[in-house]
Amino acid sequence: MEEKLQELIEYFREHEGNVISLLQQTQETFGYIPEEAVYRFSEELDIPASKFFGVATFYAQFYLKPRGRNIITACCGTACHVKGSERIINNVKRELNLGEGQTTTEDKKFTLEQVACVGACSIAPVVIINKKVYGKMTSDKVAKEIKALSEASDE
Repeated sequence: MEEKLQELIEYFREHEGNVISLLQQTQETFGYIPEEAVYRFSEELDIPASKFFGVATFYAQFYLKPRGRNIITACCGTACHVKGSERIINNVKRELNLGEGQTTTEDKKFTLEQVACVGACSIAPVVIINKKVYGKMTSDKVAKEIKALSEASDE
């Protein structure tokens, strides 16, 4: 990790980067933004850590915790909610054995995200799995997808 952080810092200095681009590169490198990276950047670049954390928590594209290899995004917008997204989400949580407040499985295979709206109300309820949109989703369909992804990653 130390070596990767140093490379990111050097790239930032050479290209006169900004906080957002440094955070993007960090997340691309590690899959999320490690807390120790923020403090290292703060110290080396003389930029307050609060600036990094402020940017990272403001923009939805940044993650401060490790995420799973497979990302399941469930829409919680009005149309999806009315069509049963809450039931689907609860079933996914059970399927993945996610505890209260937990979004990523212990084995880091899956992360469950809930978003306000994905803008596909006509095909509600909507679930996005690894950037592929699934409309008119049901708990059974999601369970099949999870099972297929689990089996594929076990190979």
